[in-house]
Amino acid sequence: MASIVVTGASTGIGRACVEEAARAGFHVFASVRKQADADGLSQAFGDKVTPLIFDVTDPAAVRAGADKVREALKGEPLAGLVNNAGVAVAGPLLHLPLEEFRQQIEINLIGVVAVTQAFAPLLTAKAGQGAAGRIVNISSVGGKNANPFMAPYCASKFAVEGLSESLRRELMGLGIDVIVVAPGAVATPIWSKAEEVDVTPYKDTPFAPALDRLRAYMLANGPKGLKPQAIGQAVMKALTAPKPRTRYPVTPDPVQNLMTTILPKRMVDRVIGKQLGLIDG
Repeated sequence: MASIVVTGASTGIGRACVEEAARAGFHVFASVRKQADADGLSQAFGDKVTPLIFDVTDPAAVRAGADKVREALKGEPLAGLVNNAGVAVAGPLLHLPLEEFRQQIEINLIGVVAVTQAFAPLLTAKAGQGAAGRIVNISSVGGKNANPFMAPYCASKFAVEGLSESLRRELMGLGIDVIVVAPGAVATPIWSKAEEVDVTPYKDTPFAPALDRLRAYMLANGPKGLKPQAIGQAVMKALTAPKPRTRYPVTPDPVQNLMTTILPKRMVDRVIGKQLGLIDG
């Protein structure tokens, strides 16, 4: 049975990737940060899933997780690594505490590097073992089109896009492919957490009214997004397609694709600025 690793598997996209992979016949090593989440995965999926407990910002714990997978594989190659773990930090960049920006980059970017360095050696197939495994990095439409007040998150996802392209070209000689899956709005807890975001530190800044509009938009439209299973299915396509694309955008709104690929940037600036009241309508 082929095996894959999925990080950030407790909820949302990560959990959906676990479900789709288990349904497709993969054994999944699923990373979470809490024992309760590990127990929940075991209860839901039985022996189809082996939970790994580590935080992607803890290199020693990540390496310990890779050692556990290596031991379980008994010399067989890993079929796939899905770098999904991540958070979203929001706020006006001119007033955002640097520590919050660092945390965003540490989790969404450096965490991807730490996990990839630890697990990529397990993707290399030995002679007679078939093809090498693949790396799937979860980016975002925000990795191509950045929204105001989401600079930390978008910066991390732009970086993931560049990292993935460089890495794909570096690993060609090893036969390891690197593929990006870029979701648009997905109905996951990351949207509902917008209600928990404390915008009071910015209430005396010129950005307060626009922040309130963006927060309201996220709360209203997040639940209308794609089901996480749609992203899980795209990840499975990236892992199993005979000739996968380098990037799979998955969005419920065709306008998002239009904005990121066709419209002039200045035009997009004006559309967003008017929507949020940053400029006169």
